[in-house]
Amino acid sequence: MDKRKEANLRVKKALTDSLFQMMENRPLSEITITEIIRDSGVARVSFYRNYNSKEDILITLVRDILEDFRETADYDLSDVYSSHHLKRVIEYFIKYRSYVLNLYHSGYGTMLLNELNLFHESIAGNMPASSETRYKLYIYMGAIYNVAIIYLSEENPRPVDDLVRVLSDTLRP
Repeated sequence: MDKRKEANLRVKKALTDSLFQMMENRPLSEITITEIIRDSGVARVSFYRNYNSKEDILITLVRDILEDFRETADYDLSDVYSSHHLKRVIEYFIKYRSYVLNLYHSGYGTMLLNELNLFHESIAGNMPASSETRYKLYIYMGAIYNVAIIYLSEENPRPVDDLVRVLSDTLRP
């Protein structure tokens, strides 16, 4: 990766980390772009080169994580109901636990779920707007999302394989 891309990734990470740290104590609506810039130690121009708003940081983070999920898959992603896929999805939720819970508790859970739906639609391919397949995909993603939020919130969650088994038994078409 070239040095400019690496530098830009560091800028995005600094901005994202600063925003999420602030969101632990106050709602996004009370956080200013100036505060994010000052806390992250990046230039204002760097913020606006990457984002148009504070919300863009959130959406970009989710999309970057989902793209990483797609790029690092070692199997056919279209098999969304497989145990392998379910386990990997849950492992990603665990890996990004603090971001997921922060988004959820800050009132951005719907945004996260929408991005997950769009991502899984892109994997599944074209579907008519009111197709049964689309409804099933949204039921599937909603179930995984809701279970993941509960799982991530538990102090002593059960083993991932147990959760995957329950999801697989419940969601298999």
